[in-house]
Amino acid sequence: MQATPRSMRLDGRRAIVTGAARGIGAACARRLVQEGCGVLLVDRDPVAGAAIAAALRASGARADFHEADLSRPEAIAGVVAAAVDSQGGVDILVNNAGVAPMHDFFELTQAEFERVMAINLRAPFLLTQAAARRMREQGTGGSVVNLSSINAVLNGPTALSYCVSKGGLNQLTRSCAVALAPYGVRVNAVGPGTIATELAAEAGLTGSGARAVLERTPLRRLGQAEEVAAVVAFLASEDAAFVTGQIVYSDGGRIRRITRKGVGRVFGSSEKNK
Repeated sequence: MQATPRSMRLDGRRAIVTGAARGIGAACARRLVQEGCGVLLVDRDPVAGAAIAAALRASGARADFHEADLSRPEAIAGVVAAAVDSQGGVDILVNNAGVAPMHDFFELTQAEFERVMAINLRAPFLLTQAAARRMREQGTGGSVVNLSSINAVLNGPTALSYCVSKGGLNQLTRSCAVALAPYGVRVNAVGPGTIATELAAEAGLTGSGARAVLERTPLRRLGQAEEVAAVVAFLASEDAAFVTGQIVYSDGGRIRRITRKGVGRVFGSSEKNK
């Protein structure tokens, strides 16, 4: 299911979307261009990322691709520079790229824990800082939307590093919202529940494997990447001009149901770019 934009409410805006080669990231890139936005797609997969950018250009959109490994801090400046080169500036940043390895608690190594933090938490901080500097120079404000997760609130024994990183991302969102408010830069986050992407399928969470998820989700279905992208587009737009520091959960009611009972458990994939 794909929502139809009501207007070109992002016409002329310029966005960066990380983890844009598949899943939620690709859906965000498509939705933003439907709303009139130019987009720089960023991913570590040059083949898939470049293919999506080419398809968007073929449809008449302003879209380019930039390959980057966001686990490397030195890659951050190159992302913003590429956006300025291709789009002329930065008005919107969507921090979507992330990984979610599953490990037994006693098998989780320091190196793996630090890798998850580098991609899921440090990269959004550094990208927000770099993009906000450009937004401040432009003097026209801007919007940052982070892709969090219901696992920022829920937890699971094999997803410790992922849950911790998303909990930190929620606090990063709130703190950056306060720090950047004087410059007209809004910072919000979207926390998806279980979304029907390729990676959810690989993790056995679709088809017959979706039963446990559906039992925990009041709307009794999986979410669609396009539904998450619609929330991202709203938060990036002037329709949300007075919204900042908020975490919006696109989860079919799952957090409300589980937290009311005081219990929570996560079932996730081994790796993901959303």
